[in-house]
Amino acid sequence: MPAWLVWAVVAVALAIGEVFTPGLFYLGPVALAAVAAAAAAALGGGWVVQIVVFAAGSIASLAVLRPIARRHIRLPSALRTGTAALVGVRATVLERVDAGGGRVKIGGEVWSARAFDERQVLEPGTQVQVAEIEGATALVYE
Repeated sequence: MPAWLVWAVVAVALAIGEVFTPGLFYLGPVALAAVAAAAAAALGGGWVVQIVVFAAGSIASLAVLRPIARRHIRLPSALRTGTAALVGVRATVLERVDAGGGRVKIGGEVWSARAFDERQVLEPGTQVQVAEIEGATALVYE
């Protein structure tokens, strides 16, 4: 089997692995390095050249592409929209909030709420923070 074909199979396997590990972005850059090694093999480079191209390509792509991808995955709160923009926002308890429910005011809007920690009871007037949004219910904690 030609060396370039082996590198191509490795690249495809790494790309498939990247699809099944979303958000990590380790295997994708290494797959690009395998493609570069396949090109080096197809151009007649020996196994030493192929390994050097693969190693250098892996390091370079991880150093350059992974930080860019990670930055785009974790959007700052100023860029979030919809209910995702409410996570981390302060709210005021209007009606007692516990595991069964209650009401909070988030940025001028009244939301149904539940305590994020099911054992916690939050009394009216308490300042809380939104942990997450489930449907139309805010999960809050003190």
